[in-house]
Amino acid sequence: MAHSYPLTLNWTGNTLDDTYNRNAIVSNPGKTPLSVSSAPEYAGDATRWNPEDLLGSALATCHMLTFLALCAKTRIEILGYEDHAEAILDTIDKVARITQVFLRPVIIVRRGTDVPKVLELFQKAHKYCFVANSVTCEAILNPRVVEA
Repeated sequence: MAHSYPLTLNWTGNTLDDTYNRNAIVSNPGKTPLSVSSAPEYAGDATRWNPEDLLGSALATCHMLTFLALCAKTRIEILGYEDHAEAILDTIDKVARITQVFLRPVIIVRRGTDVPKVLELFQKAHKYCFVANSVTCEAILNPRVVEA
């Protein structure tokens, strides 16, 4: 069964200004609005989340939640998880894209836990992580232009 996750992205400015504002707000009723921008390398605000951050965090979060679900299902006790993930943006054939996302979690377990099983489930989580399975998904474009 398909699920829908709508959001609103709102930006105002003037692209005829050479230093036009790259800041925007992502919102969804019932959730805290998220301040976004382009990366500082692209004239954005370094204090706001950028698409590269968001893609990396989506993959890291989905992988962690999938891993935790697998551990819960197999009754492996996990006490803590801190990931130091990193998304790498590179240009390949003149096209910029996220080429790699490194997941480097520190996983805390009780002494005596089956560590090889924990590592097996961490690897297995990648197979079931829907964000990892979606990074080459189709983008369906449906713009609407309104004259002001």
